[in-house]
Amino acid sequence: MKKAQVIIRILLGLMVLIFGLNKFLQFMPMPPLPESASEFMGALVKSGYLMQAVAIVEIVTGIMLLINRFQALALVILFPVLLNAFWFHLFLDPAGIGGAFVAMAMNHFLFFANKESYKPMLKFK
Repeated sequence: MKKAQVIIRILLGLMVLIFGLNKFLQFMPMPPLPESASEFMGALVKSGYLMQAVAIVEIVTGIMLLINRFQALALVILFPVLLNAFWFHLFLDPAGIGGAFVAMAMNHFLFFANKESYKPMLKFK
C-alpha cells in the first residue's frame, strides 16, 4: 500500500504541475473542443484571472505532492480544481473525461490513504 501511495502521489503531483505550467507556458496544444466547451473555456480565459489562479493552485499543490510536504492539505486544496475539471468534461466534453477521471481517482485514493489526517477536521463536537 505504501509503494502505491508514493507512486500515485508522484504521478498526481507531476500531472497537476505539468498542467499548471502549461497554462502559463503553453507547451502542449489544446485539443479541439465541442462548441459549448470552447465557449465556456473562452469565457474563463477572458475573465483575465481565473485560469491563472487555477494554474497557481495546480503548480503549488503539485510541488507540495512531489516534495511530500503538507500532502493532506494539498489534496484538499486540489480537490475542487479536479472536481471542476471532471464536471467540465462530464457535461461539456465527455470524450476527454479520461484524464480528469484518473486524476479524481488518484486524489480519492490518497484521501483514503491519509484518512487519519482528516479525522480532526471531520470531528463533531
